Amino acid sequence: MKPAEPVLRQDGVALWRQIAIRLQRDIGAGIYPPGGRLPTEAEMSQQFRVNRHTVRRALEELSRGGMVRVEQGRGSFVAEDVLEYTVEARTRFSEWIRRHNMEPSGRLLQLKETAADSHVAAGLGIRAGGRVVLLERLGFADDRPVSLSQHYFPAARLRGVLDALRAAPTITEALKAVGVTDYLRQTTRVTARLPNAEEAELLRMPRNRPLLVTENINVDRAGMVVEFGLSRYPTPRVQIVFEP
Repeated sequence: MKPAEPVLRQDGVALWRQIAIRLQRDIGAGIYPPGGRLPTEAEMSQQFRVNRHTVRRALEELSRGGMVRVEQGRGSFVAEDVLEYTVEARTRFSEWIRRHNMEPSGRLLQLKETAADSHVAAGLGIRAGGRVVLLERLGFADDRPVSLSQHYFPAARLRGVLDALRAAPTITEALKAVGVTDYLRQTTRVTARLPNAEEAELLRMPRNRPLLVTENINVDRAGMVVEFGLSRYPTPRVQIVFEP
């Protein structure tokens, strides 16, 4: 914990603002690096000799400015550098993360065959209730969660895709195993909303920060839909960029 001098009432500058300025200075100097945890409210209260409400007010100000993210139950962290997710004809998670000199990884949340609801069915161009394979995963850049994605594949159109996804390390490799040698992004639709409790916990983000939500349709070289995806990205950790 970095030693700190107490703040004093002077020059008409509120105590919480003095704390915010000091934290901002320390973050800029690299004392608290991107992604690093800040001292707890109790520790800062002791350092600056103020009550916790004053510390909380300073953190709220830095959070609104995007410099700090406050995670319920986990503490306060320096905001990381923004990852630009460029939507291109071939958009691959691993390539996106490695482009930022980070290591991609993922945690499988579920993989199963199920019935398509009307929304998924419309995206895949099949009838509602048709059989689909769902793969849901949490994607990481180094150890930071940056995406929560649901990938739907038409089971009848891509026979054996469930077993292929179980065996292959990536979606691209699994699709190759069932005859899809290449696939392209046909459409991407982006909206924003606040996360629910589960999304906020998995993505390590506060409930009052929005998610970027994308609906993606991928097709093979013949134009046949092979995947419908729903992905959620935490702001301001991720920006989505469209390039012609």
